[in-house]
Amino acid sequence: MKAIELKHVGFSYEGYEEKVLTDACLHVEYGEIALLSGFSGEGKSTVLALLAGIIPNVTPGEITGEVCIDGENIVGQKMNEVCRKVGVVLQNAEAQIIQQLVEDEIAFGCENFAFSPERIKGCVERACGQMKLDPGWKTRTLSGGQKQRLITAATLATEQKILVLDEPLANLDKPGAELLMTTLRQLTRSGYAVLVVEHRLDMVLPYVDTVFRIQAGRISKVENKREYLREQAKYIQDECRASNAKDPALQIAHVGFSVKGREILRDVEFTVKKGERVILLGENGCGKTTLLRLLARLYAPSRGSITQSIDPKLGQKPKGSHEWFKKVGVVYQNPNYQLFMPTVEQEVAFGAPSQQDAQEIMELFGIAHLAHRHPQSLSEGQKRRVSIAAVVASKPEVLLLDEPTVGQDYTGLSELIHILNRLHEQYGNTMITITHDMRCAEALCDHAVLIEKGVVAQEGGKELAHRYFFGESNPPAKPEA
Repeated sequence: MKAIELKHVGFSYEGYEEKVLTDACLHVEYGEIALLSGFSGEGKSTVLALLAGIIPNVTPGEITGEVCIDGENIVGQKMNEVCRKVGVVLQNAEAQIIQQLVEDEIAFGCENFAFSPERIKGCVERACGQMKLDPGWKTRTLSGGQKQRLITAATLATEQKILVLDEPLANLDKPGAELLMTTLRQLTRSGYAVLVVEHRLDMVLPYVDTVFRIQAGRISKVENKREYLREQAKYIQDECRASNAKDPALQIAHVGFSVKGREILRDVEFTVKKGERVILLGENGCGKTTLLRLLARLYAPSRGSITQSIDPKLGQKPKGSHEWFKKVGVVYQNPNYQLFMPTVEQEVAFGAPSQQDAQEIMELFGIAHLAHRHPQSLSEGQKRRVSIAAVVASKPEVLLLDEPTVGQDYTGLSELIHILNRLHEQYGNTMITITHDMRCAEALCDHAVLIEKGVVAQEGGKELAHRYFFGESNPPAKPEA
């Protein structure tokens, strides 16, 4: 009996004639990890929503064919019936977290399944150990990567033998990604079935048994897996000229930041020069996003100072002003936080100098065909492109990017890096980026800063970024599939 099977499935969302899926077929066996790959917006998340019962119970639409879980067609079943069989990790971690403590979040699903208190305790302890989480941590203070591990832990705790995960490596550092994939591999050895949607193929490659590709609404099995995955996990070269930046833009001096007694940054000190590209490196929870928000003047340091030389008129106040954010553009880790206009066109035009500038930016980012769509109706990869396009349309002198490449397939990733570097050279902006994507880190880097234990552990150029991800002088050969 197959764990997961799509039999000639067609689907279109309510109110749309266009079919997202057309005669889609796929199957996953118990004891197997399968990967569903494809370009952003092709329907990968739709497939997982069908398997989880979210479609049509929460998101309505027209379904044809059979969606089978453990040999049973689930079309027409209530969502709570489906969830008894399928554990689901969706893309947006923050939208799934509702409790204040890690242990309560993990226990919540177990309680809904009426597990006994003794069983719940064991499930929480095991899931925390699997995902390296402290049960006493407060969920609102977790980093993006820690939140990703938390929602995965909450799913593992409920012990369904069929798991579907949508971009589970989003925001995870390399150790976190390896931990998750190793855990999933161990679970399949004990009889679990796992279907993963993921763009970071360099990380999932060594663990996957079968690869499916979705394109134009149809799903096909990739027969030459090795060649396909090698092509999708290529290393991206830097197209920018070497930076000769000299004048400081931001000077960070002995900066510390604490929240309710928890020290996140202790004594950070380095200089960002005008016109250079800086990448912030470090494991999940080391304080990279907090530091980016301090540089953006969204937070004020608990101690130390951040001095700007971007514009003398803006002063040195620790909190940002309207004029400050005309000069400094911020792209958040979660695009849902900054997409607020009713259409993509209005979103990009909001900060653009003119409608023509907005149109040019939409065409550059390949989102012009989405101009009249509501931003929240897009795939996560498309949302991220729109959020970046909307910020760069205002032509900021400093561009702060928190995990800008999440949700991008290899083609989209290559295009995005090319666009960011092209705009960097065109405008001469200062660009500061957080990324865990080893394929593109060096292509966005003149100056690398490694954060460990609340301080700057190392500074360097591309060689530091390379050493951090690969640990050797040359890019490694990709693992055999």
